[in-house]
Amino acid sequence: MLHTVNKSPFDRNSLESCLRFAREGHSILLFEDGVYGALKGTRFETLVKEALKSCTICVLVPDLEARGMREDKVIEGIKSTNYADFVDMAVENKQVQAWL
Repeated sequence: MLHTVNKSPFDRNSLESCLRFAREGHSILLFEDGVYGALKGTRFETLVKEALKSCTICVLVPDLEARGMREDKVIEGIKSTNYADFVDMAVENKQVQAWL
């Protein structure tokens, strides 16, 4: 299953809910304002690192850059993706769960 999170974890609990329900082998894509959940040094870093033990977490780099952030500020273990990768992930997974 692919989980997508496009809301800032500082505004909504979408990321926390996603991480609570994601299971081993699932993929999580952070895009739009969801990319804030991929940043080092936030209160979400521990939750994200724990989820990385069983899930693949990706961040959409164009959205990261559009918000003035660089990849070196992303939590280690999160994979950088582009739009083509996003499409591939959607096609490869039988289900897509959008966390709004």
